[in-house]
Amino acid sequence: MPANAPSVVLIGGGPRAAGILERLAANRPELFDGPLDVHVVEPHEPGSGRIWRFAQDPGLMLNSAAADVTMFTDSSVQCEGPAADGPGLEQWAAGVLDGSIADVPELPADLMRQLRSLTGATFPTRQLQSKYLEWFFRRAAGALGPDAAVTVHRDLAVAVEPVIEPGAGTAAGSGVDPGPDGGGYLVRLAGGAALRADVVVSALGHTDSLPDGASAAWGDFAARHGGFHAAPGYTTDVDYSPIAAGQDVIVSGMGLAFVDLLVLLMEGRGGRFEDTPDGGLRYLPSGAEPRLWAGSRRGVPYHSKISSALRGEPMGDPRFFTAGAVGALLEVHGELDFRSQLWPLIAKDAGYAYYRELFTGYPERVRIGWAEFAERFAAADWYSAERHRLVAGSVPDGELHLDFERLDHPLAGRGFAGPDDVQAAVAAYIENDLRLRTGPENSETLALFHGLLKAYLDLGQLVPAERLNARSQQAVQGWWHGFFSFVDSGPPPRRLKEMLAIYRAGLLQFIGPGLDVSADEESGRFVASSARSGVSVSAPALIEARLPAPSMARTANPLLRQQHGSGLGTEQQLLTAEGLHATGRLLVSGEKELLGHLGERRPRLFGVGPGTSGWGAGAFARPGTNAAPFCENDALARRILKVLAQDTNHPTAAPAAVSEKA
Repeated sequence: MPANAPSVVLIGGGPRAAGILERLAANRPELFDGPLDVHVVEPHEPGSGRIWRFAQDPGLMLNSAAADVTMFTDSSVQCEGPAADGPGLEQWAAGVLDGSIADVPELPADLMRQLRSLTGATFPTRQLQSKYLEWFFRRAAGALGPDAAVTVHRDLAVAVEPVIEPGAGTAAGSGVDPGPDGGGYLVRLAGGAALRADVVVSALGHTDSLPDGASAAWGDFAARHGGFHAAPGYTTDVDYSPIAAGQDVIVSGMGLAFVDLLVLLMEGRGGRFEDTPDGGLRYLPSGAEPRLWAGSRRGVPYHSKISSALRGEPMGDPRFFTAGAVGALLEVHGELDFRSQLWPLIAKDAGYAYYRELFTGYPERVRIGWAEFAERFAAADWYSAERHRLVAGSVPDGELHLDFERLDHPLAGRGFAGPDDVQAAVAAYIENDLRLRTGPENSETLALFHGLLKAYLDLGQLVPAERLNARSQQAVQGWWHGFFSFVDSGPPPRRLKEMLAIYRAGLLQFIGPGLDVSADEESGRFVASSARSGVSVSAPALIEARLPAPSMARTANPLLRQQHGSGLGTEQQLLTAEGLHATGRLLVSGEKELLGHLGERRPRLFGVGPGTSGWGAGAFARPGTNAAPFCENDALARRILKVLAQDTNHPTAAPAAVSEKA
């Protein structure tokens, strides 16, 4: 590269960074055709990064089927840049096997076996996914062209500093970042190197945080009493070796982190499953496993992913939560309220999808035709007596009445006769969930899945985050994300079958809803209980099975710590009726620019991913779904290229040289 070639530094080299790299390559011929120097700072393998790296337990799986995974900005994506159709995970696996896809290093024998058995309905291992993501990164880097260099630094970024050239002003108080005026930025790495950058993009993914007050106190308690405590963290990075065989362990949380925990502490310790004649599983312990006591707010695990097929009318476009409906609200209101204005539209659209499948796929289960129901349904608000009367009079089986509040809290109002009743109730709930979501006779659950997924992906594109009131931004980041994850982003069905098998083997007990955890100084043990279920248990070990919440104040990431301390970045603050609320997220503009303490823009510093104040979306998506992260990647890549093009005119030139520095 020429010494003065424009430089872009991507901090983080996981799938989100790879997607941005691909969009830089796709948009470069139109917007910037000169030499380009790209640096990717990633301590793990670029493409897969930390979360999807190969070096993790081989039993850990995606919670997406192979047919539902792509990294390509296909023709469904509504963006300014060109489409780049390419193989999703399923097609990639087939291409590796038949030799039509090259640039894939020789895979271990176990992964080759997985490739040969993989279908679109397979839930692949994370190890297999890592190889797809790493291949995509190499492909994206190569697509940049021969006059672009991509250098991977297997290191950790610790600071970003504006470079102030002698005599350059800092534009103090101007609301504009002084970095570009003074000569760009220096990105400092833990190993001592410093990278000069014209544009910096932080794509850090999920980062660690120091324990909050309660977790820190539990950690101190465990240390004083010789117990064990695991604060929220990425499950596969936690050391569970101090937990002894047969030891009682309280687990707080029953989401995806809990599912991973079961893999690590059961099969990961030598146990195995065998099929039973009824289609279930039997767990055969190794003797090295602990005994787990699990509870949460809901008291049940996330819903299974769905393996049934739609049998009614095809899914259509949304009818109620649409750009037109949201636009009409935005014209009238300065700020929108999620629960009162947007959620009823989302609920109605998801309900419409659910009932269309029920009425057109199972006409024997309803009293009137779909056309009549649809007309009357469209005229009624979701939370209205008319809608309730319509459903009650049209659908005889009350269990088929869609109730989002009951769906959100399935054990609400349920009484328990004792601890044994709690175990039976949770086990029966899991069995019923598997019946509804894997059997062929309840495809309305799949229609509901699609309806909620569409709304989840559309929200960030239809509603600017800054047009939501503060209470609603909390609700979106909290309740809505949690509810969607519970219903739509659960584990593969096999994981719930395994959970039942472990329970029947006596190695898993359920505490129930409304989990409360305390520490008893007299006994030196943690105590977990549920006032709702009446179950109470004490144990020397406590695992908080969830990812840490984002926190600029408590972040364990040195770069975020430096950005917060230096003022280059700041934590999002929301003014609510209860006062100022810190979300813990890095504050970014609608264009993904970092914002300073006073709201000053950093037009060459960008932040994307789950730790930022943007809407947030996964790094990969289902093919053909106009995926929000791909739209965001395209818009950001175009913004970066336009910034570089404004600096100077570059001669035309157009796969990029990829090098790596330790």
